[in-house]
Amino acid sequence: MATNITFHAAALTRKERNDLRKQQGLTIWLTGLSASGKSTLAVELEHQLLRDRGVHAYRLDGDNIRFGLNKDLGFSETDRNENIRRIAEVAKLFADSSAIAITSFISPYRKDRDTARQLHEVPTPGEETGLPFVEVHVDVPVEVAEQRDPKGLYKKAREGIIKEFTGISAPYEAPEKPEVYIRNVDLAIPDAVKQIIDYLDSKGYLPAKKE
Repeated sequence: MATNITFHAAALTRKERNDLRKQQGLTIWLTGLSASGKSTLAVELEHQLLRDRGVHAYRLDGDNIRFGLNKDLGFSETDRNENIRRIAEVAKLFADSSAIAITSFISPYRKDRDTARQLHEVPTPGEETGLPFVEVHVDVPVEVAEQRDPKGLYKKAREGIIKEFTGISAPYEAPEKPEVYIRNVDLAIPDAVKQIIDYLDSKGYLPAKKE
């Protein structure tokens, strides 16, 4: 880390910014195997939060991020670690701006997700509290994910074309205590999204729904 830098505190406190924007910032971190349905749920969740609850939400998609911010990274364990570290920092910036960041990354390693959580929950200089971090485990058996396989990735992994593929030749470490657990087998998308929104409401993270 560079030593000739200084952290500059925000001109507004987080509470002042939240009050002005009339919403609280937080990160919703969807994790699960490839083809578990993370991206599909993230898209619908973003729509519902924007359309039905009137809050600013933005989806950070795993594939999309690798076209830009993280296009220099591969899929080794070291690169996966750095991929998650960067997106955790970006999600925190969104959350600190009073937006709701929705991430949908496989993020297979528990220690990387724990680091992302700690990054949010430990207060930054000038703040008394950290930012909410909501881990959502979108769970399907690998056999179900492989049957779906919309990108043909599992087939390529089985053929040895793709190396270090999560669930086949690389591990997936499931969350031990996620805030929301979704068994995404034969579950309608609206029902899965409702589980997340119900949790957010139970914690008071969203403004009241307009009648």
